[in-house]
Amino acid sequence: MQVSLKATYAILAALDLAMHNGDSPVQAKSIAKRQSIPARFLEQVLNAMKKAGLVTSLRGAQGGYMLSKKPSELSLAEILEALDGPIGPHRGQASHRLSRRDHRQVSLLASVWDRVKQAELSVLASITVKELVDRQRELEQQHALMYHI
Repeated sequence: MQVSLKATYAILAALDLAMHNGDSPVQAKSIAKRQSIPARFLEQVLNAMKKAGLVTSLRGAQGGYMLSKKPSELSLAEILEALDGPIGPHRGQASHRLSRRDHRQVSLLASVWDRVKQAELSVLASITVKELVDRQRELEQQHALMYHI
């Protein structure tokens, strides 16, 4: 499975928004700085996320972005599909003319690739942004403890 840099940044932005969620929106420049994402590229990512309904935005001095759903209700599958399109091994394959032998091989393996796609979707759909937040906090705690030993 290939994940674009755009989708990776979208996941990091969602993680940041979830970690810093509250009553006020989070500014893109703050996310960009904390996550080491180029600000211009992050704006494109956040606009794509907004168009997909994953985030909302408020304009103005106190403006910024907020997740449209609770972190526990937003899965990685939703983010990836919003930014990269449908998930699966057939995504982006060029169509070409198959020989008889190739057609048999494709037919033979089609059910295997369908199972792989379903497994990918299942795993990505089961992982929420909240789980990533919990894991990030756990990693930060471990890192902080290492300095105090």
